[in-house]
Amino acid sequence: MKTKAISSIFVLFAIAAGMASMAPAAFADESQGNPHNIETADTMLAVPGCSDEEIGCYTPNTMTVDVGHTVTMTNADVSAHTFTSGTVENNVGTPDDIFDSGYLMNQGDSFDYLADTAGEFPYYCMLHTWMVGTLVVQEAAAEEAAAAELAAAEEAAAAELAAAEEAAAAELAAAEEAAAAELAAAEEAADVELIVEISESTVMGGTQIELDFNVLHVNYDLTATQNGEVVFEETGLHSMENIATHQIDAVGSPDNPIDVKVVSLGIGAPGNSDNWTGPVGQVTEIQVVPEFGTIAMMVLAVAIISIVAVTAKSRVVPRF
Repeated sequence: MKTKAISSIFVLFAIAAGMASMAPAAFADESQGNPHNIETADTMLAVPGCSDEEIGCYTPNTMTVDVGHTVTMTNADVSAHTFTSGTVENNVGTPDDIFDSGYLMNQGDSFDYLADTAGEFPYYCMLHTWMVGTLVVQEAAAEEAAAAELAAAEEAAAAELAAAEEAAAAELAAAEEAAAAELAAAEEAADVELIVEISESTVMGGTQIELDFNVLHVNYDLTATQNGEVVFEETGLHSMENIATHQIDAVGSPDNPIDVKVVSLGIGAPGNSDNWTGPVGQVTEIQVVPEFGTIAMMVLAVAIISIVAVTAKSRVVPRF
């Protein structure tokens, strides 16, 4: 009989152990040494209006845990309190029977609640209905999902920042390249040598000035003075060809020459000075006097005609 009784005890123990091992995991404590504690406010804070304070009526006033974790609720006050799930309206509490600590009469008394259901559970103190708090129970994957979402957001932000920095770097490089190209063009333009040759002739009681440029599309100012007075002045002139001609209503002489000055403004299409190249401010000057050769030839021609005319009138007949 003794043997049978002992055997029966072992069988019952094995069955109980088996049933315990087969219990749903949702009701097991998954805290794994990471306790979740909620305490009531102390005597100084557990007063009407504490729910509006930063610390709240319970500490923490809102706690979030995963399903399967145990929450320890402790009375930290010298007065009795409860942790009762439910809502309060007009200072009247309505319990919902999710959890209830009952009266924790003494300071340090506590109650453990195994959070086995996901959801948001408001609670209050049955003795002091102005004391309210919230327990949030989330699925275990929710925290991981939130972390993954945060990681994805951080990664997206990092990628956006990298793209912005890359775009800014590309824009800066393009600006530097454009500036370098502009500088090179300016230096190249500055190296262009502008040669201006000025020749003149007397035409119709005035002086014709001929400017011979070594490049096309020269923009320039032209000024002519005689005896300190301006006899010709035009600004913003443009020569499409290599040669430009201007008529000055004055005639120079060795004692009273005409001073001609050409000032370069740049090389390029008129009206587009921002893109002009070449030297700016280069001055070419010359003093204009009558062309002695032309006058001499005219005098010589008149002399020859006179001689021919005299010879024709004075015909000499030779005698034999």
